[in-house]
Formats: sequence, structure tokens, C-alpha cells
Amino acid sequence: MADPGELSFDTTFAAEPGTPVEVGPGIVRLTAPNAGPLTFTGTNTYLIGETRIAIVDPGPKSEAHLEALTEAIGGRKVEAIVLTHTHLDHAGLGRIVQNRVDAPLLFEGAYRPMRAPGRFEFDPLRRTHLTMDPDFVVQDGDTVRLDGTALKVVTTPGHCANHICLAVAGSEFLITGDHVMGWSTSVIADPDGALGEYLSSLERLQTLSQTRYLPGHGGAIADGKGYAAALKAHRERRSAEIVAAMAGGARNVGTIATRLYPDLKGRARWAARLTVRAHLFHLAAQGAVRRERPGWMGIGERWGPS
Repeated sequence: MADPGELSFDTTFAAEPGTPVEVGPGIVRLTAPNAGPLTFTGTNTYLIGETRIAIVDPGPKSEAHLEALTEAIGGRKVEAIVLTHTHLDHAGLGRIVQNRVDAPLLFEGAYRPMRAPGRFEFDPLRRTHLTMDPDFVVQDGDTVRLDGTALKVVTTPGHCANHICLAVAGSEFLITGDHVMGWSTSVIADPDGALGEYLSSLERLQTLSQTRYLPGHGGAIADGKGYAAALKAHRERRSAEIVAAMAGGARNVGTIATRLYPDLKGRARWAARLTVRAHLFHLAAQGAVRRERPGWMGIGERWGPS
């Protein structure tokens, strides 16, 4: 495989919440009005199909988005509501939409952390998940069939344990949820997510025939495979930077995050700290670093080179 290109984010994407946009044959994007530092212009809902459709990621609990989605459905038969994962900005409307359209809710499985929290730990993102079981569990290779098209399930754990992508069969399109986003790297928040599995899932996407990615936040990515390769290389460079920061004396998550992300503030800085911790656990699994002293969710925790 050729060396990955430079990672370039598209931060110029503009979305008008509530306005349906056709992004491919039988594929309509509807952006929710939940713009923010971790959601960019808002969460994208996708309607797949023509007369019989599937809804992918109904979005956050928002009366305005619910009404816009109802109008976009336009009385058509909804065969399934599919979640790429259970974070509330993607799944919050799940049961509410289901009650309107009488369709089953499909996803990979109920919330669980990717790493079992240890003593004095908990998963700070647990409350950001829709905590319920699917009506039907979807597994890798399963197909949701509609009229004239189908969605093939590709399991992609890493951002969280129950994340999937959806390949639109016979087309160039792959719905990537939060696994691949055009405007930013994905948050890998230990223990909700895990970096090793995330990198493996990026490699998996590069083996698929689909090349045009439709993310959960932001606009379409034309060269999805090249972008996925660049994301993986970016994460590997970040790991090297963390090792270098530790060699320079940084021994805790906060100090490392400040060195790597000096300009981030608020929720973005909080997410960066959780991502640094995911890198550290990945590096520890590789034998590159070790946790010298546990702490309470990273507070008081100390890391060192192996």
C-alpha cells in the first residue's frame, strides 16, 4: 500500500439543519440542530431507499429534528431504524421515531465499555449512551434489504464497543457514523473506546469496495480509503508524540494532553484527555509504556516508559 497522504480536515462544510439533501441515489442526509465542539454542524441522519426506506441514526432528542425527519419520510414505509452506535447524539430519538413509524430498532448490541474499568474507575461516557437492547442484533455481514438497495453491516469497534458502519450495496457509499469524520479525528475515550480496535477497524474499511464515506458529522469524504489510511498514520504519530512527551518528563494524562493539545479548552480538552488515556493503554499493551501508579479516572495516575 502506498504511503498515506497528509490528513486534511474539511471544516468548510455547511449544513442547514432540517433540510433534506440528496447525497447519492436513494440516499438523503438530514442534519440535526445540535452543533457543538464535539458534533461540528450537527449529527447527520440518513434516509436510505425510495418507497421503502431505512433510517440510519435518527439523531438526538430534538423536537425540531423529529418533525423534520417525519416530513422527510413523507409517509413512506420505514423498514428499519439502524444505529451506527448508541451515543445519544445519534440514537436519542430511536424509540420516539420507532413509535411514529412502527419499525424495528437495529444495532450491534447494548452499551458496554471496551475495557472493564478497574478499581476507582468508571466510564464517564456511559451516560452518553442510549441504555437499552436492540429489537434485533445486527452482526458483521448482516444485510438490511430494502427496495432496490441493501445495507451491509461492517462491525467497527473502537470509537465505542457497539459501533458499526454500513455499506450501501452496489454503490461507492459507506456510512461511517463516528468511526470516520471529515471535520476532525474521532474521539477514542477510554474506557468507552479503545485505540487498538479502532486502528484495526480503520484497516478493515480499506479492504471494502466502498470509497466514498458519509460520516455522522460533516460532509462526504471522496477518497475514503486514503482518508482512513491517513487517520491511522495520524494516530500512530500521536502515539509517538506521547512517548516523546514522556521521555521529556511528562508522566500523567493532563501534562501529556497539554503538550499535545495546548489550544484546546472545555469539552474538547476533556475529550483529548480521554483520548490520550486510550493511547496510553494501547501503548501499554504493546509494551512501550507502563502504568506506574493507578489513579481515579487518570487523576493521580502516573505513567512511565517500559
